[in-house]
Amino acid sequence: MSETEWTPDQPIVSIKDVHKSFGDLEVLKGVSLDVMKGEVICIIGPSGSGKSTLIRCINALNDIQAGSIQVEGQEVNAPGLDKLALRKKVGMVFQQYNLFPHKTALENVMMAPLLVLKEPEDEVEKRARALVKKVRLEGKEDNYPGELSGGQQQRVAIARSLAMNPDVMLFDEVTAALDPETVKEVLVTIKDLAAEGMTCILVTHEMGFAREIADHIYFTDRGVIVEHGPPKTFFKAAKDPRTREFLSQIL
Repeated sequence: MSETEWTPDQPIVSIKDVHKSFGDLEVLKGVSLDVMKGEVICIIGPSGSGKSTLIRCINALNDIQAGSIQVEGQEVNAPGLDKLALRKKVGMVFQQYNLFPHKTALENVMMAPLLVLKEPEDEVEKRARALVKKVRLEGKEDNYPGELSGGQQQRVAIARSLAMNPDVMLFDEVTAALDPETVKEVLVTIKDLAAEGMTCILVTHEMGFAREIADHIYFTDRGVIVEHGPPKTFFKAAKDPRTREFLSQIL
């Protein structure tokens, strides 16, 4: 069966022995992890270790060759999967903002609920204005992306994803393209979401942020999870030599 009865005491995202290849290159080599509702998971590791590929598989941007990924009991790779329904549950924010340059910040946030969900415009606008305020951009509703800083554009992208009322948020290196002075404002926005109970899965190089926000850290290398644990023990008492080597280079 592609769907099982899901209850909140079960993982909201369950990944079991996932394999993913691009041609002859095997990027994920049997990855497993569970995420409970309300948890914040940070995935760290060197470039090319499979981090971004893994979270792109969660909302079916990448298909997998073997294994299982379930979101609220729904098998993500089931034949005939309604990908729109999945992506209403699983929002994703990318390194690049991908905003529509000819639309204002508010219009960018409103587009998907209007065009995809076919919701009434007055309801969508009310929610979009609340989301713009939530990401600390009140007063910027009528600005176009080109008039906003990188950090402000990324916060519009976060608000846009939240406009679909997702149950899980994926963040793929969302601060990597930002100037150092704008990184903090985006991280504060994500921290606020986590504090409100949003389930978050983040690929990040921001180790201080991961240490502060995560319930659990996963370190990936060469397509496998090398080590994982809560931040307190992961950063201070990593057991695997590869983990210790990686941390020694970035901390």
